[in-house]
Order: sequence, then C-alpha cells, then structure tokens
Amino acid sequence: MHSQIPGCAAANPSYRSALRAANPDTQSPRHPDFSYLSLKFHHMSKIALISGVTGQDGSYLAELLLEKGYTVHGIVRRSSSFNTGRIDHIYLNNPEYRDKRMFLHYGDLTDSSNLNRLVEKIEPDEIYNLGAQSHVQVSFEVPEYTAEVDAIGTLRFLDAIRETGVKTKFYQASTSELYGNVLTGDLDKRLRRDDLITGSPDIGCEAALPSNRLRSSLTETSPFRPTSPYAVAKLYAYWITVNYREAYNLFACNGILFNHESPRRGETFVTRKITIGVSRIMAGTQERLYLGNIHAARDWGYTPEYAEGMWRMLQADKPGDYVLATGETHTVKEFVDEAFAYFGETLIWEGEGVNETAKLSASNKIVIAMDPRYYRPTDVEFLRGDPSKAFRDLQWAPKVKFKELVKIMMEHDSGTGN
Repeated sequence: MHSQIPGCAAANPSYRSALRAANPDTQSPRHPDFSYLSLKFHHMSKIALISGVTGQDGSYLAELLLEKGYTVHGIVRRSSSFNTGRIDHIYLNNPEYRDKRMFLHYGDLTDSSNLNRLVEKIEPDEIYNLGAQSHVQVSFEVPEYTAEVDAIGTLRFLDAIRETGVKTKFYQASTSELYGNVLTGDLDKRLRRDDLITGSPDIGCEAALPSNRLRSSLTETSPFRPTSPYAVAKLYAYWITVNYREAYNLFACNGILFNHESPRRGETFVTRKITIGVSRIMAGTQERLYLGNIHAARDWGYTPEYAEGMWRMLQADKPGDYVLATGETHTVKEFVDEAFAYFGETLIWEGEGVNETAKLSASNKIVIAMDPRYYRPTDVEFLRGDPSKAFRDLQWAPKVKFKELVKIMMEHDSGTGN
C-alpha cells in the first residue's frame, strides 16, 4: 500500500504548511503514479478529500467540485491494472487539473493508518466517503469484506477526524437499501407493478401522496429494515456517523440516496446491464438478455444531480441527514420496456416467475429471459423516497426523471447520442 506524500514529511507537519513553504518552481512527474503530491496549486481554494473517486458518484462529484474551484484529493485503491477510466478526462488528460488542483493517493478503507495520514497531511475542508463494496448481490458472496469496508471503513474515517483534530465536514454515502421492505412488509413477493403507484412527494408541486402504507414514501424518519449484508453494513455506517456527530460534535451528514444512474454506472448493475444489452440486441451482436427479479420497483434518479445534493449537505449551517430521491417508482420491467422503446420497439411479455420472457412484437423473437442466478436470497420489492427535507433545507430537487434518464443512458450505450 502506497501513501507517499513528498513535501509533507515529518519536517512539514501538514499539507497546508507545506504549501506555504513550497518552491513555486516545483514540477510534478508526468507518470500518473498517484503517490506524488504536487505543491503547485491555488491554496486559497477549499480542499476536498474523496474516497471512491474512481466510481460513478466520485467521478461526478470530483467534476462538480473542480468546477466550483475546489482542490480535489482522491483515494485510489492499488491495482495491477488501471481503474481510473471514469476520471481520466479530468485527471490524466487534463493538464489544468492534474497535480495542480486534482491529486490522487493510494489508499484503502481497510487501512486505518493510511486514512489517518491522509486526513492529517491534507487537512481537507470536506471529506466525502463514497468508497464501498456497493453491489448488493455481491455482498451475499463477500459479506465479511462488505462489512469491513462499508461499516468499519466509515468508523476508521470518523476516528481519523477525531484523532487528528482536523476541522472538517464529513459526508457519508448512505443508501435507500437501509429501508428494505418496510413499505411492503409481508406482502406477497410477487407484487406486480399494477399494485403500486407512482407519484411525486410535495417538493413544490401539487402532487398528493396517498395515505395507504403500501403507497407511501420513505423519509429521514422512516424505520430501517435492511435485507442484505450490504444494507446491514451501511446501517452501521449510518448510525456510527450519527453517533460521532452527537458524541464529538462533528459536522457529519448521511446522504440517504435512492438509486441513481448514469452512463458511468458499473456494467454489472442492472440498469447499465439493460442499456448495454438492449443496445447489443438491437445491433445484432447479442441474442438475449438474462435478468432476475424484474418486478422490483425502484426510485431512479440521475447521478450528477445527486452529486450536487451531496455537496449541498456540507454547505448547510448545521449537519443533518437527508433523503435524495425523485419521488417516482418504476420496476426493472418498465426500465426494459423503456429501453426497447428508445428504438421504437414494443415487447410482449409472457409467463411468470423464472419462466417469464419477452419477445419483440414485430418479429416474435424472444429477447428477455429470467435466470435464477440473478435472484437474491432476500430482495427489496419497492422503494420510493420523499426528498421534501432536502428541497426545504438545501433547495435541492431532481430535474431528470425516469424516461429522460433511460434516454440518456441509451444514447450513450447505443452510440446514437450527440
């Protein structure tokens, strides 16, 4: 594990003090080894430290903060292959930012000493803990690792802040998976989309929500009922963030983000799997797309807007926990229908459960089938969030809704966008 920070050795007790003593002619190496910390940058700007900077959320957040004038430090896990594809356009290929206003450091949420050194030397104004083992299905296969990174990793970060005494603000990436099946309770797991309802919470519009428990939305005060090792680990992270905020007076926030997607979403996640698969089917390079529980209903938003919400949480006068969501719910099946509709195609669905299939109405060719391997041992059936608090306190509201989101992703993965 590498965490070298030249210019910030024992003689220079902090990154900021090193800046003040920096030689203005210091040059940074051209090789992107992530361990070099250049001292040439505008040190009056705010400094942010992001774990998970190479992920979907981290890449959009890094872009946003750079646009706002921040200096951004990102933590990158050591790998034998390059894993920076989502940020190459702002780091590797951008001389304006690279080693001037954006810096990468090797690090890991399982390494306390590494996190302590980074926090102490960089002295960030804001820390965004986005790093995680974030795949729900995979968490059933690696539950211990998921807990080590997602739960205890958050504790390590918070304790680094407490032990170093660095005055900073902390954002914890929480998740709507915390709620589990609290809305559907013990209802039959074969609930169909017709049994549910879409709608928008009161975020400045006149849409009214039904009072029926099944058809309600989830808020910051809704109970949690996690149904996966991932969600259980995130539940610990949520409450340890609250605990350290109350016990040590830290400015620490939980962002309870409902599903948020983009062209940068990992290809093993269902939305991206759909948009890539449908594009290949329509291009004639793939015969069929295999899925799992297509009746799971989610509140899907657009990731760049959620990155804005993360930032807004740390600009508030006092720390708190916030739901970010669209207030609309759609099933995986609807996502598939909308993806094919992008090409003007209509699907005909037949069968039930693992025998359910979909064929193109024009050709009767089966293009969607179920695969039992993609069913989770326990699954969340229905999620919809109410972002009223974020709208009221942070003036945050989503603009990109479901159909536009699918269109954005289809344009990217089909290569038909501008």
